[in-house]
Amino acid sequence: MKSILLVGLGRFGRHMAIKFRELRHEVFAIDWNEERVNECLQYVTNAQIGDSTNEQFIASLGVRNFDLCIVTIGDNFQSSLETTALLKEMGGRFVIARASRDVHAKFLLRNGADDVIYPERQMATWAAVRYSSDHVFDYVELTKEYSIYETTVPTAWIGKSILELEVRQRYQVNILATKHDGQLDSLPGPDHVFRESERLFVMGNNKHLAKFLRIN
Repeated sequence: MKSILLVGLGRFGRHMAIKFRELRHEVFAIDWNEERVNECLQYVTNAQIGDSTNEQFIASLGVRNFDLCIVTIGDNFQSSLETTALLKEMGGRFVIARASRDVHAKFLLRNGADDVIYPERQMATWAAVRYSSDHVFDYVELTKEYSIYETTVPTAWIGKSILELEVRQRYQVNILATKHDGQLDSLPGPDHVFRESERLFVMGNNKHLAKFLRIN
């Protein structure tokens, strides 16, 4: 369990607070807007109304005590930049800031952010990959070269085993797991026989994955 300081309770910040709660982390949330704070009280451990660009307010939070500080401010870049810098100056162990443009990311990194996130860009990338194929259900980019896809079993594979198909040698992808009737089978062995309506979790180089997905 981590102790997290979440700055900004707009839609993105609120969704993060909800997910952190599901993951059983302690979240201290702050926002200048009283209504936003009140709406998120049920999802966080503690919350305060305050100006994150105010040095005295940030100093009162005990920033050094948090494992992670996240700045999700998306509608005011100047406030995001000042908040990020203050958190780092006050001893923030690891500060993540939201960016919408590359130039914003550069300034945030120069002014204290240890990492930046691009929620709009990341969601756009995911949606483009997900909905550009009828056979892709989910997608995770591991690096620029490697990804994991959740996809359907190719029709030609049904009734055949991993060994028989020589999946790794012929397609140069790794099958991490299969899912059938809600049951997940991780790292299936070479004798695993593919079934109709089964889903695959495959990992590999994006170039090889693109070829594999075309056989579906």
